Amino acid sequence: MAMNEGWKVWANGIAYGMETGSINVPNALLTYYRRLKLSDTEAMLLIHLLGFRQNGGSEFPSLGEIEQRMSAAPGTVASAVRRLVKDGWLTIDPVTDETTGIQSEHYHLNGMYKKLSLCLAESFAAERKESRSGRQNMAGEDFEEIDPAQRNLFVTFEQEFARPLSPMECETISGWIDQDGYPEELIRLALKEAVFAGKIHFRYIDRILLEWSRNRVRTADEAKAYTQRFRGTGSK
Repeated sequence: MAMNEGWKVWANGIAYGMETGSINVPNALLTYYRRLKLSDTEAMLLIHLLGFRQNGGSEFPSLGEIEQRMSAAPGTVASAVRRLVKDGWLTIDPVTDETTGIQSEHYHLNGMYKKLSLCLAESFAAERKESRSGRQNMAGEDFEEIDPAQRNLFVTFEQEFARPLSPMECETISGWIDQDGYPEELIRLALKEAVFAGKIHFRYIDRILLEWSRNRVRTADEAKAYTQRFRGTGSK
């Protein structure tokens, strides 16, 4: 009987935990925050800002609210916020409500996503270089790391997806460039088309690129012309 009561308490605890919700924390933040020279307090502060936004809809929690959740000493959170703003991890931006005209401030985490995406891209490049190190050509030529342009392409995808890319997604982008030979400008345009269609996922972008390839579309200008013809036909 005691065993059954114990299981009920345990189950009630799980039910309460599930009811209070969960938050989505970028795995890259947990994995690389030390490498990116964040302290435990600063990393936890970013996680709590995600929690306030996702679980309570609060875009600008007070320093007191954050300190209470973190059990932090007075002044600790304010100091961490100043450091994160200074180093470009977050910004505090004014926002005006279009309905009421009331102005307020929001924490924006775009800087965090950019830094994490660059870290992921560099880690991915290092992994690729290591995996390819045994496949040097006869002249001893080594494979280069991801060039800055390709790294910037990763950042563009991160911004549109509003999250860090997974290693598999990074591999997909690299495959479009290295294996399929798609120009970077064509990949960017395919991403824009996916955003325009409201279907921001890699499978849809890949279908766009494949369709263009089958129709011998090789440049951004040709893709724009093809898309305009397609939309014009579809509207008739």
